[in-house]
This record gives sequence, C-alpha cells and structure tokens, in this order.
Amino acid sequence: MRVVVDLTRCQGYGQCAFAAPDVFRMGRAETLMYTLNPDDANRDQVLRAAAACPVRALVVDELGPLGRPRKPNGSRTATTTPGRGGTPGGIGRIVIVGASLAGLRAAATLRTQGYQGSLTLIGDEPCEPYDRPPLSKQVLSGEVAAEETVLPMRAELDADWLLGTPATGLDLAGKRVLLADGRDVGFDRLLIATGVRARPWPDPAEAALDGVYVLRGRADAALLRRRLRDGTGSGVGRVLVIGGGFTGSEIASACRELGLDVTVAERGPAPLVGALGEAIGSIAGDLQREHGVDLRCGVTVTALEGDGDGRLRRARLSDGGTVDAEVAVVALGAVRNVEWLEGSGLAAGVWGVGCDAGCRAFDVNGIVSDDIFVAGDVARFPHPVYGYQFLALEHWGNALTQAEVAAHNMISAPTARWPHLSLPVFWSAQFGVNIKSVGVPTFADEVMITQGSVADRRFVAAYGRHGRLSAAVTFDQAMWLEFYQDLIERAAPFPPDFAMVGRPPDERPVPAGIPERISAIQDATVVVTGHNPDERRVTLLRGHE
Repeated sequence: MRVVVDLTRCQGYGQCAFAAPDVFRMGRAETLMYTLNPDDANRDQVLRAAAACPVRALVVDELGPLGRPRKPNGSRTATTTPGRGGTPGGIGRIVIVGASLAGLRAAATLRTQGYQGSLTLIGDEPCEPYDRPPLSKQVLSGEVAAEETVLPMRAELDADWLLGTPATGLDLAGKRVLLADGRDVGFDRLLIATGVRARPWPDPAEAALDGVYVLRGRADAALLRRRLRDGTGSGVGRVLVIGGGFTGSEIASACRELGLDVTVAERGPAPLVGALGEAIGSIAGDLQREHGVDLRCGVTVTALEGDGDGRLRRARLSDGGTVDAEVAVVALGAVRNVEWLEGSGLAAGVWGVGCDAGCRAFDVNGIVSDDIFVAGDVARFPHPVYGYQFLALEHWGNALTQAEVAAHNMISAPTARWPHLSLPVFWSAQFGVNIKSVGVPTFADEVMITQGSVADRRFVAAYGRHGRLSAAVTFDQAMWLEFYQDLIERAAPFPPDFAMVGRPPDERPVPAGIPERISAIQDATVVVTGHNPDERRVTLLRGHE
C-alpha cells in the first residue's frame, strides 16, 4: 500500500490523523506528516481516512508496483487514439521523457482519456517514480526510508519503461529521441518532463569533499540521512546549509529536529526572499532563530575547506568569517534539465523549455509545435492572470495540473484543447509551521497581514500589485487559501477592503521586498521571467542565457 497526500489541497483539518493515527500525524497546528508506505494492517484505517478527508487530498495505491518493462512479446500494436473533438487518428506512439511526477501523471491521464497506442516513459534514474517533497522532511528526519517514497498509482499504464536510460538528444525532423545507450525511440507525440536537478557547488574539488551534499533525488536523501543519523551521536558537530530558500530551510528544520547545530548562510537579506520577499522572509528568519538556527544573512560562502584526508572542516564567508562544519548541504536552487535539447531547435534555456498555455513547445523562432509538449518544472509558460508573463515553477501541484493539460491536448483536436490556467500553489513544512501560498508573490510590490497574528506565527499575508490582489501566503492558516485564490482569479482589489475574521487592527500595506532581479541561483519557487520576445529570428548561444 502506498499513500500520498496532495498537500496543495490539504487544509489541515486533521481528519486523517483521527481516522489513522498510526499513519498520519499532525504536528504543531497544521503540519501534517505521514507514512508513505504503511503496513497492510493499517489498510482499513487508511481507507477510512481517505473517505473522511473533506478535500479529497489522499491518494491510495492498492494495485501493487508500478509498470515494469513489458516483455518483448507483450508489446502493444500501435493503434490510433479514439479522437477528441474531431481529432483525426494516427497518433500511435507517444513518448514521455521524464519518468517522475509530471511524466507519471501525464501517462495516467492519457490512458484515462482513452489513448490506446504505444506509450513509452524514459527516465534517467533506475528506480520507479517517487515523491520528492518527503525527501527534505520525513526522509531526513528518519520517519520514512528513502526507498519508501514511490508514488502510488490508480491504474496500470501498459507502458514501456526505459529507466536508467537518459535521453541525450532530440531529432525533431525525424521525430526521434536519442538515448545514452545508442538507441533511439520514435514518436508521433512527445512530452518533455525532464524536470530539474540540484545546482552543484561551483568548485568541483570542494564539492568532492567528504561531507558536502546536495538534495534533489532519492539517492541524495539517503546519503544525507545516513550521515545525519550517524552524526547525531558524535560525528557531526555542525551542519552548514548554503542557501536559505525552501529546500535549505526545510533541511535546517530537519537537522534541528535531530538535535544538530545548524548554520544557514543566505546571500539575501532574509531566508525565502527569492520566493516570498523580504517582508515575509524576515518572519521566516525569526522563526529559524527561535528554533536555534545560526542564521547568517547578507553573506555568501566563498570557499569550502577540508583536511588532509579530504573531509570537510570549515567554510569561509564573504564577510571574512568562518564556520566550522563537518557537513555542508548546498541548497542554491535548481538547474533545468535541458542540455539534451541543445541543437534540437527548441527554445530551451536557463529557465526551461518555452511553451504556450496549452503546453505546446516553442521552437527558437517562437513558433509552436503540435507534436512536442512540455510539463512540470522544466516548462516555461505564459499565465494570463499575470499579464501573460512567463512563469517557471518548481511546484508539486503545478507538475500535476500541467501534466494533465498537456496529456489531454496531445490527443485532442485544436478546438478541444485546454489552457493551463491553474494558479500556482505550494507548501512547505518547516520548524513546526505549515507555510502555503497561492498565486505569484514575486509579482507583487506590496504585502499586508490581513488575518491572524505574526507573533503567534498564524496569519495570512496578501500580496498586491498596482491595486490588484496577486498572491496570498499563509502560516498555519491553510483553510483560507481557497478563499484568496477565488479573489485572485476575480482580480479583486488590493488592499482588501472588507472585514475578515481575525483581521488585525491598523494594518497597512508595506513594501513586499521582492528582489528586483531574481537570480537563477536563488531557490525561488516561483519566478516571473518576462514577456515573449518579438524577434523575427533567434539563435540560442550556449552560455549566453
């Protein structure tokens, strides 16, 4: 049995914790933690919990392991799709490059919507698709083993799985994906869902020191967890987290739960500044200090130093200081996995692969393709709510909804296609607080506490731009997020001009403190990357993003 909670939907009511207390646990207020691979003895409890959830956020897999590679004699004969909105047939081969959350959801959507042709999923990791958010939470804390994060599935996919086989190139004219082992896979429709990887420490020699880690994949989490577990007795005196974005903050939180000393080095004026701005990021900074984190803002790590045996011993900071540490976790954001698309003719660069609101990929001249689609963290797409500016999102919820839209549009007629209009929603559990957001905080210029109390760490912050509500962030107040989502979609005025439950007296908007230019090395969960260029022809130059 496998369980995943869609925490973009969860509002912290805790019904699951009452129904299945051995599987679901509520921390302080709204922070939900759970066992992803519960024992079969808890099956009835888990099913009751899924039924009791008022927002239907629980996904349960009772169908056994995900699709194993089919035997050669069991391959499917290519058939035409049953057509949607008058779609002509002939789509017999769909290939998905990227066998993680977005790729898996797209594959499931294709089958659910009636696609009967050949389906191939290509992934660079050798394991089945797994859930990434628990890696920096339950896995690091030791509640869940890294190998127990496999994603659940509601139906068999009848797909060919090429796992552990990275894609190395794309032949648009020949409609072929080139693989690292020398093979190629033909397609009629292609979905690019290759996601991102952790940005490494820039000095390879320093990155190779024993004690320097990144956290993105399951193997990363397993290695770091082993080191932290072994270090809780004696081996780790201090953990240095380089970067105060969401990943870095969650790592710091997990380390403090384990009783480890933690220093966070953040180049900005506050943690989370690249995602939430300085005004709300400073509150997150106070939260870290309250939990014993040695938070250093306005500094960068300039060098990592090891001993004669190649073990990390200290870090040098830009302010001239040093930090003695046996473990350093590099949390400097992510790199889009687009190198395999170099020379393909697609508009792929530092912010991902450009596409339209229907997930169709752009070529370098800005012309969309009807055969190539993009979804998930690697996609860069325009959002009408934000002036058609292009967004690059690293969100669990966006990966799901965009993959569903892409899959639908791959097998639909142009008149039946959907636009991807979902507002971005994300969550983060750190230091006992459930932080959630809807909209794009980095699009705003002002922010205001509209409900609750900052001192109690239970509040709603509304963001606005040019008199319009653009985003909302909650600290342990997730039940209000849907209300603010509706206001954003209706272009409600900012600041809100009506009475609300728990509205603080005399609150006024203040500058949000959004960085003028969000750097690609900041761990910004949502970034606004600009308008569609109007050049007649373009050429992509490597190293000139």
